[in-house]
Amino acid sequence: MQVTFGIDVSKSTSTVCELIGESKNELTITNDRPGFIQLLHELAAFSKHPQIIFEATGVYSRRLQAFLEDYGYEYVVLNPLKAKKEMNMGLRYNKTDKTDAYHLALIQRLYHHPINQLQSQTYKQLNALSRFYDQLTSDLVIAKNRLHQALQSTFPEIENLFSSAKGKNYWQIVVRYPHCDLVRREDKKQLINWLMSLKGIAFKHALRTADKLIELAYQAYPVVSCSSIEVEQVQYYAHRLLNLSDQRENLIARMVKLAKSLPNHDLENLESIPGFAQTTAVRVLAELGDLRRFSNPNKINAFIGIDPGRYQSGEMDASLSITKHGNAVARKILYRAIGQIDQAAKTQHCHIADYYENKKLSSQTKGFKKIAIASIHKLIRTMYALISNNQLYDYDVAKHNQKRLLS
Repeated sequence: MQVTFGIDVSKSTSTVCELIGESKNELTITNDRPGFIQLLHELAAFSKHPQIIFEATGVYSRRLQAFLEDYGYEYVVLNPLKAKKEMNMGLRYNKTDKTDAYHLALIQRLYHHPINQLQSQTYKQLNALSRFYDQLTSDLVIAKNRLHQALQSTFPEIENLFSSAKGKNYWQIVVRYPHCDLVRREDKKQLINWLMSLKGIAFKHALRTADKLIELAYQAYPVVSCSSIEVEQVQYYAHRLLNLSDQRENLIARMVKLAKSLPNHDLENLESIPGFAQTTAVRVLAELGDLRRFSNPNKINAFIGIDPGRYQSGEMDASLSITKHGNAVARKILYRAIGQIDQAAKTQHCHIADYYENKKLSSQTKGFKKIAIASIHKLIRTMYALISNNQLYDYDVAKHNQKRLLS
C-alpha cells in the first residue's frame, strides 16, 4: 500500500497529512526536536519508508531537511511556484494548512516527483557561502546608495573622480576627504604622497588624481560644514563599503579553497570557459552543486527555472518563455555570465559568444533577453560536458561538436 506524507511547513509548526491508500490522517507538529521526534514515530510506523514531500520555504524547511537526512529518509522538495501551479490544476478548492498538506501528498501521487539528490557537506557549505555572498552584495548596493545621498551635502563632485567603476581606492579617498574643504586645506605634495600609498597608484596616476580632486573640490559648493553629522555619515558608509568588499573577497577565497578540496577538477574546468572569472565559476559551482547528479542538461535547465515552453537549439523560438520555478540566484549568475562571455570574446573565442552575437544580428526585435536565455542553454550544455568528461574548454572541439549536433 502506497503511503505518502505531505508536509506544509510554516515558521514554527508544520501540518502533516499521511495519505495511506485512500484514507488520510492529519496532525500538526512543532518545528523543533520534540516535533520532529513525533514525526519520526509516525514515519517509523510503516515498514517501508513513505514518500515525503514538502515545499522549499527557505530557512524553515531546512530544519526539516536536516532532520530527514539525519535519520536516512528520502524526500521531495518542491519549488513553491511549481507547487502552486500544480495545486491550482484542479486540486486546490480552499486555502488552509491542512488542505495544502493533503494536496502536496496528492501532487506526489499524481506527478511522481523525483527524490531530492543529496550532496556532500562541502557542496552545502559552498552554497551557504554563496548565499552569504549574495546578501553582502545586496548590502553593498544599499551602502552605495546611502553614500551617494550623504555626499550630496558634503562633496558631490568627488563622484566624478574616477570614470571607471568605483572600488576600494575611491572609498578610501572618500574616508579621508569626505568634505571638499578638507581637500582645499591639504598640501598638494602630502596629497600625492598619500595617494601613492593606495594599491596600484604610482606617481603619475597619483599626480593626475590629485589635480582632479583639487579641481573638483574648488568646483563644489557644500551644503554643510566639515563638522556636520553628514561628514560622519559619509565616512561611515565609505568604511562600510570597504568592510563589505573585504568580506566578499574573504568569502570567495573560502569558496575557492573548498571547491579545490573536492575530489575533481570542476572549478578548473569551469574557469577554462572564456569570460568565466574565478568568482563566477565558484559561485556557479556553489549554486548548481555537483552537475553529475543530473542525468542530462535539461534537468539543470529545470533546476534553475529556464526550462521553456518551446525551445529550438538551431533557431530561436519567438514564443520562448521560462518557468522561473528553480534556483533564482543561479539563474541571475548565469544570465550575467553570458555578458561576461560576450565581452571576453574580443580576445578569447567562444562558441557561446558566437551564437549570442549571431542571434542578436539576425533578430528582428530587441528581445535580447530571450537570446541570452537561449545562450544559457548552450552554456549549461557546455558546463555539463566539461564536468562529465573532466576536460578544459576548447573552442575548436566545441565548434566541431556543435556542427555534429546540427548535421
